[in-house]
Amino acid sequence: MIIGDLEKFVERKEFYKKVGRAWKRGYLLYGPPGTGKSTLIAAMANYLKFDIYDLELSSVYSNSDLKRVLLSTSNRSILVIEDIDCSSSKVHVRQDDGGDGQELEPRLTLSGILNFIDGLWSSCGDERIIVFTTNHKERLDPALLRPGRMDVHINLSYCTPEAFAILASNYLNVDDGSHRLYGEIEELIRSVDVTPAEVTEELIKNEDVDLAFEGVIDLLRKRKTGAVVEEEESVQRLNGESSFDNKDVVN
Repeated sequence: MIIGDLEKFVERKEFYKKVGRAWKRGYLLYGPPGTGKSTLIAAMANYLKFDIYDLELSSVYSNSDLKRVLLSTSNRSILVIEDIDCSSSKVHVRQDDGGDGQELEPRLTLSGILNFIDGLWSSCGDERIIVFTTNHKERLDPALLRPGRMDVHINLSYCTPEAFAILASNYLNVDDGSHRLYGEIEELIRSVDVTPAEVTEELIKNEDVDLAFEGVIDLLRKRKTGAVVEEEESVQRLNGESSFDNKDVVN
């Protein structure tokens, strides 16, 4: 799907010109850490042979500084703003007047980012892609998510049996799922939250399939045990709070 969308984008120069829209495309990659967001961006850039510009918002001091940075980017490029949910909470602050009665230049604002991307940055170049990443999509300002800014939303989730099959094939050349431990791994993966990065770390430790798969199973069992313990502790806390509340009512 992503390859098809990228190819369609780069082939539609005349269409964008005809409808009067900037030749740009926005992607939002969201999901837990370790699910491949940064890796996917690198793959997109390699596939298109685009440059990547990684914009660290915490190092951009003001809206005018943002303009200077973005205008230095080239055509056929991908602009990346990672962890936008963390960054957007920092860009609403404005400077004090410094005590001399004169208001200094406003610090970087979310509206400044959005307006510049929609306006000058879009009109000053061609074949631009912007990618926002976040671990928490629900925390984002809806203004960031509308079509025309983030056109494609891609959820990169925890590891699934299908994803494990691809990893096992890539790292250990196990393709048919016939290994004796395959079924146990698939069952465990369905019951716990584990990232592809964590699974990959186990697979890369050993070229021996048995040892590598046993490492994955050990990881998944520990994760499942931890989840059960955490759930039991949570229930105990809730029961304790309920008992305390009931005592208060009785008293």
